[in-house]
Amino acid sequence: MRTPDRTPLDRGLLRDALAIGAAAAMIGISFGAISVAEGMPKWLPTAMSLLIFAGGSQFLAVGMLAAGNPVAAILGGLLVNVRHLPFGLAIGGAISDRLPLKLLGAHVLIDENTAFALAQDDEHRRRQAYWLVGSTLFVTWNLGVIAGVLVGGAVGDPNVYGLDAAFPAGLLALILPAMRDRTTRTCAALGAVIAVAATPLLPAGLPVLAALLGVAAGIVRRFSLQGASE
Repeated sequence: MRTPDRTPLDRGLLRDALAIGAAAAMIGISFGAISVAEGMPKWLPTAMSLLIFAGGSQFLAVGMLAAGNPVAAILGGLLVNVRHLPFGLAIGGAISDRLPLKLLGAHVLIDENTAFALAQDDEHRRRQAYWLVGSTLFVTWNLGVIAGVLVGGAVGDPNVYGLDAAFPAGLLALILPAMRDRTTRTCAALGAVIAVAATPLLPAGLPVLAALLGVAAGIVRRFSLQGASE
């Protein structure tokens, strides 16, 4: 009979999960307060956070609903979250071998726990990172949203406090070790240029997908270099 893996929890991973969880709580407070300030009933942002759990899409939905455009809120949310398809393909094997846990894991699939998991060097640590970061963010985000709903409009626009930059800064810190590879740097730089150039031209969510062209260019470059060396 197979002995279960009892690899101890990485304290550094726990520290990082709690740090990014604290940032999630602050942004959740902003989301809850802004939602109430825009006239949404108090139960709606809480239900949205528990059932959808997609911070950026939730901010977008609140803005579109406040503007009286529910169709744009739905379509915008779908566009923003299309990126989860490649995330699932990349990380699916690390979530669990059992279907119920895979379904639960799909619900907490977000940028942060995907990045943490992919940064690990073996399957057990990937699974540990995925669930630790995902569950921490789910709890802290929802607690923050509830607190924001109770506070009402006291927090105001998160841009004023720089809270909107917390998640991108955290992700940037996670991917910096991978930037030692020249091809990775090329892909990232080209993808960033494509996304910035496409932002004024494409609807929200599509510039991020267009940035994947940078990855395609990097793959072509790598194959070209391999062919030249043979």
